[in-house]
Amino acid sequence: SLTYNPDAKKDDGSCLYAHDIAQGMWAIDPVCEEISVLGQTISIDEQLPDSINIQGEGISTLFIDINGTVVSGEIDYLGNITVENQIVSLDLGLGLPIDVDVSGSGFVSLDSTGEMDLTYSFEIPLMGSQEIDCNIVLNK
Repeated sequence: SLTYNPDAKKDDGSCLYAHDIAQGMWAIDPVCEEISVLGQTISIDEQLPDSINIQGEGISTLFIDINGTVVSGEIDYLGNITVENQIVSLDLGLGLPIDVDVSGSGFVSLDSTGEMDLTYSFEIPLMGSQEIDCNIVLNK
């Protein structure tokens, strides 16, 4: 928990758990690298919504809903979030969804702020492998 007191003798209900704080609607402010594909600039910033919805399961699993695409992650008791490499289908502005490997890390804080650093890796026909790094500021 983010307010863990090792001297406490019993649970008085005042403990705030990172897993609980992480859940809910978050306004996001993404800053992502741009890439140029066949003369067209791809900006992930423009593809991401203004907010994301995070749901939880158990004591550490998170489901991060980004415009209907769900990315799963794990949160520890200190508020650190890990997104293990997984494949999701995203429309990066090319007009059709493509399979994208996404991974990263981040955190949430007691003041209902947080940050995520995500890496999107994907293949574009005739262009080869591409990678875009995003820093996303979270606010409730």
